[in-house]
Amino acid sequence: MPLSYNEYYNERTGLTVGVDRLLFSEQSEFQQVEVYETDTWGNLMTIDGMVMLSEKDEFVYHEMLSHVGMFALPDPQKVLVIGGGDGGTAREVLRHDSVRRVDMVEIDETVVRASKEFLPEVGDWKNPKLNVLFEDGIKFVQNIEEPYDVIIIDGSDPVGPAEGLFKKDFIQACYDGLAENGILTAQTESPWVQGYHSSMNRVFTALDAIYEVSKMYLAFIPLYPAGMWSFAYASKGIEPKDGEVIERVKSGMNRFGSHLRYYNEEIHSGCFALPNFVKDII
Repeated sequence: MPLSYNEYYNERTGLTVGVDRLLFSEQSEFQQVEVYETDTWGNLMTIDGMVMLSEKDEFVYHEMLSHVGMFALPDPQKVLVIGGGDGGTAREVLRHDSVRRVDMVEIDETVVRASKEFLPEVGDWKNPKLNVLFEDGIKFVQNIEEPYDVIIIDGSDPVGPAEGLFKKDFIQACYDGLAENGILTAQTESPWVQGYHSSMNRVFTALDAIYEVSKMYLAFIPLYPAGMWSFAYASKGIEPKDGEVIERVKSGMNRFGSHLRYYNEEIHSGCFALPNFVKDII
């Protein structure tokens, strides 16, 4: 067993994490899922050799992917999470009292099983509002009959089973599956990794063409490539920094802000400010 885990995102450049032991390793029908015990970041899950989350910094990704879109609506009740097999995104969505149902569509039950056993604090698995479906999310959105208020795309990098999550047909199907004032959020990779630029540009070009409002926003996650991560916000008309949205954020922080470790009112407003080199990508 090596003493470190290495993920390279550009030739010999990448991430190194000290590892104490391998806790889980399984080749599923779709991908290689592994969980390591690390010397600094708690337990760490990887898929096909790429970091998905660690116990220590997962809150940044899950809070930002969830709350930016959830607060845009005054009363989101029905939410769809595509992917998200570690359970963290659903956990954050379920903090919103208005939510009546969360459908989490994860293609690989191995991810959920490993998360429940080795990352048990990440998911709110016993919540009766959570409905877990082991299906292909790309096919699922093509057959939505009752629209969702919010759709959250919590997929892995644009390779393997997640590749289709970055295509225009899928983005259009999500639009069609949203309610009248529906919101979409998605993870859209690191602006610092040139290999992601084409997929990022493709996603935001499609969002601009399909949705009335389309924005990129940023967060900073230590164990993701280069530490800066991008997300997409898209809606059928609601601007994410409208006064009414900010008031809902303030109200939400009074209700459960003490449980959050990254997201707050200032972050909600500031995360949409993009450096020039990031604007150039999209």
